[in-house]
This record gives sequence, structure tokens and C-alpha cells, in this order.
Amino acid sequence: MAREALTNARGFGRYAATLYVIAIALSLAPVAAHAARRHLPYPSLASPLEISGSQYTPVGWADIPGWSEDDQLQAYKAFRISCKPISAQQQPPADPKALGISLRDPCHAAKALDISDGAKARAFFEQHFLPLRISRLGEGEGFVTGYYEPVIDGSRTQTDVYTVPVYRRPSNLFVRGFKQSAASLPNKGEVFRKIGRRKLVPYYDRAEIEDGKIAGRGLEICWLKNQTDLLFTQIQGSARVRLEDGSTVRINYDAHNGYPYTAVGRILIDRGIIPKDQMSMQRIREWMDQNPDGANELRRQNRSYVFFREVQLSDKDEAVGAQGVPLTPGRSIAVDKSLHVYGTPFFIEGELPIESERSKTPFRRLMIAQDTGSAITGPARADLYFGAGAEAGRLSGRLRNNMRFAMLVPRSLDPVARGRKMPLPDARPSEKIAKLFPQVDPLKNQKPKDQTTGAKPTEASVAPGAKDTASAREPAKTAAPTAAPPSAAVAQASTPAAVAKPVPLPEARPNPKPVHELRRQRLYRDYLRVR
Repeated sequence: MAREALTNARGFGRYAATLYVIAIALSLAPVAAHAARRHLPYPSLASPLEISGSQYTPVGWADIPGWSEDDQLQAYKAFRISCKPISAQQQPPADPKALGISLRDPCHAAKALDISDGAKARAFFEQHFLPLRISRLGEGEGFVTGYYEPVIDGSRTQTDVYTVPVYRRPSNLFVRGFKQSAASLPNKGEVFRKIGRRKLVPYYDRAEIEDGKIAGRGLEICWLKNQTDLLFTQIQGSARVRLEDGSTVRINYDAHNGYPYTAVGRILIDRGIIPKDQMSMQRIREWMDQNPDGANELRRQNRSYVFFREVQLSDKDEAVGAQGVPLTPGRSIAVDKSLHVYGTPFFIEGELPIESERSKTPFRRLMIAQDTGSAITGPARADLYFGAGAEAGRLSGRLRNNMRFAMLVPRSLDPVARGRKMPLPDARPSEKIAKLFPQVDPLKNQKPKDQTTGAKPTEASVAPGAKDTASAREPAKTAAPTAAPPSAAVAQASTPAAVAKPVPLPEARPNPKPVHELRRQRLYRDYLRVR
């Protein structure tokens, strides 16, 4: 009989515990449902165009000064050259960029067209692109400089005249994420010198290399007359070296030693040697020629060092940019490759000192991004390529100007159309709470010192921890002067300050005892009744 009663009690206990668990689950179900409704993820939609650190706004073609006057035929030809590697690209770049592989659509259209005049070229860009006025966040204009391909004298062998080596990339130079056999290494980021199989240390800087750290290893491509020729060749990233027998060696950027580029012109400006408005590559070269000892010290301030590779190009071929395609003088630019995709068209307009150092020649031209540089950073920053030779060097050397940029974006990435599909965020809960429970600041109308009695506010109105630490160290000295007179205390007590009503908090969630403990207690009571 007792065993049967105990069995019934156990069954009843399990039944009661089950009902209790179900009741708790049902009571919490509305809360869970409400939380699920409040935290539903947004639908996965393509976001509008995003370029880090930039601001942009869509504009009309008619709102771009000089757009209809420019002859875009050369820009169209340069764009078609960029389309060859773009069309071969099957996946987005490793580093996500705003345009991704969207240039493949206009490239596909350009491949089927044989355009021979500027009007048709302009119509092509207007049909397949949308212009965006772009600049760095908080700024209205961009900034341009110029570059070119130097033509300098050199020799295949070291002589009394040609003493400065042009080095190819050393075999012990290592960049994470790249094989040492890669065709070309990035122009930014950390570069290491590999010692043995595992140990990595920073690579030699300019001073160490100039002092002969890698000399005698067979890395010399050719030899130049002086270090100034090499420095400017490294700044430009390529050169045509005229040999004594009349032939030409073409060299291009291949790698760097990992140190950031330091502009020697900026150092001369900061030291007050050359005024900012007179700064140019010609002035830098003149100063270095006149001050060989100072030039040696100045040059070593730029710890960056560039290594080259020899490329098989004829004298008629233009230099090859970072995209791997020949550059077009007056239509190719170098951009920040961390933000922009090679092949992107940019319309750049403003005034440049083209005719002379003091001239303000209107420059309104469509350019194609085909190159990069370590000093080219930002969404509206470009280096304009002007070709090879001394005249191109004089022109590019005096460019340091603010210009306006309009980036041409494929119509598939229209930011206005994509922005209409973006869902709006939920209303902030604090707005609703503020309407239901308006807060009153008790210290808002309280003066720091009573006008009639001169008493300070009581310490109850001071936030904890806001007292001066010096007064905490010497309470006996400060207690008497800060004590308020009795009349002041009465005045403060008779005028109660407005106190904000506390925001009601939800009731605490019930904390039920564990099911097994509840069942054990009930079974024990049933057992006592049976006995």
C-alpha cells in the first residue's frame, strides 16, 4: 500500500513539474517573440557605393566644367587598353574595393566598338557611366602632382664615371603573402630580410644600401653617374638608361625595402631652404648639385629604397604602369590602389602651371587610372603621367595643385538607385522613453553659489568621486571654511529642489526553483502523509 502510494506520488510530481515548466515557457514566449521581432536582421541587399574616407555626390554631365569641350578619344583608347586585364579578371580583387569587377560591363561594350572621334567617345562614357563628384572627407578638392619617365645616361659596367649601381630585387627580400618569385611586389607594407629559414628582420634602409650592404652580389642591372639620378629614378618608378653604345635599357619598379617614402622637397621647405611656392624637382636637383654633402644627408632622410627589373621595351614604347599596361601620356594617372580599381575613369579639372611655373592653364581632361605610387593616398589624389624626357620632367616637376575630381562609376553601381532599396533603421527606443518619462535635471537651475548667503551647494549635489583629491587628504583644514551657516542651511531646506521621477523598471523575472528540487520536496511531503 505504501509502495503504491509512493508510486502515485512520484507520477503526480512528474506531472506537476511538467505543467510548471510549460507554464514558464508560455509566459516567456511573448517576450522571446518580441525580442525576435526587434532584432530581425536586415535583408541582404547590395549597399550603396562605399569608398573609405571619402565624400561623394552624384552630378550631371552638364555640371562638370569642361566635360563637353574635352576630346575623350585618347581617354577612350587608354580605357580599352585597361580593359584587357579587366576582362580577364574572373573574381573580385583580394582587397575589396568599391567598384569590384563592375568595369567588366563597360569593357565588354568597348570591345565591340571601334570609335574614331571624340564625340562618339564622349557618348560612350555618358551611356555606360555616371559621374560622382568625389573628395576626401571634409574637403572640397583633390590634389595632383605629376610624374614622367627619366632619360638618363648609364653603363652596363662600373667605370670611373658611372659609379652608382641600379639594383634588382635581392633574393633575401621577403613580403608576407607573396612568393619571392612573384612578378612584382607591393609598394607599401612591411618588407623583411630573411635570415636562414625562419628568422625575419627589417630590410636595410637607404643609408645601409648606399654604404654597400648588398654590393658584390651580382644584383647590378646598370650603373649611373650619381645618387641624384638614382633618387629621381626611384621616385618616378621607371627610366630609360642610354648606354655608351647607343642602346637603351628600360627599367621598371619591382620592389621596395619596406620604409615609408619621405619627400625630400618637404624637408627643404620645412628647413626654409626652398620656399613652398618655388618648390619643384628642378630646384631640388639644383640644390643637390650645389651642396653635395647636404644632398647626401638629405637623401638619407628618405629611408625608402626601390629595386628595379629590366623590361623588354623599345624606345617607341611607353612605360608600363602598375596595372601592367603601357601608359598614355596626358591621359594616364596613378591613384591609391587601396581605394580604386585600375581602369577607373576620372575627370580632373582646374588650373595647372603647364606653360610656365607661374601660369594658370585650364586643365579639364578625362584620365584613366593605370598606375599607383607609395605617396599617392586618398580618394581624390592623382599623379598625372606626362611621358618621357626632359620636357615632361620639367612639366611634371612643378605640379602641386588642388583640383576637382569626378569619378565615373558604371551604371550598375548607381548609388542613388541602390540607396532607395536600403531599409531604414528602427526608431531609437530612447525617443519613446523620453516622451513617456520626461527627465528634469535637478542641477539645471541651481546656481553654484547662493547669491544672498554666499553658501556653496551641499555635497549631496556633487557626483561621487568628483571632489578634489587634495581636500580629501586634509579634511580638518577644509571642514571649517566650507561649512554653511545655519541660516543658509534653513534656506536650502525650505526650498526643495526639483527631483526627477525615477523611470519605472520592469518587474524582476521570477526565479523558480529547479524542477528536481521542487519534485523532491513534494515527494517528501507525500511520503509523510502516507506514513
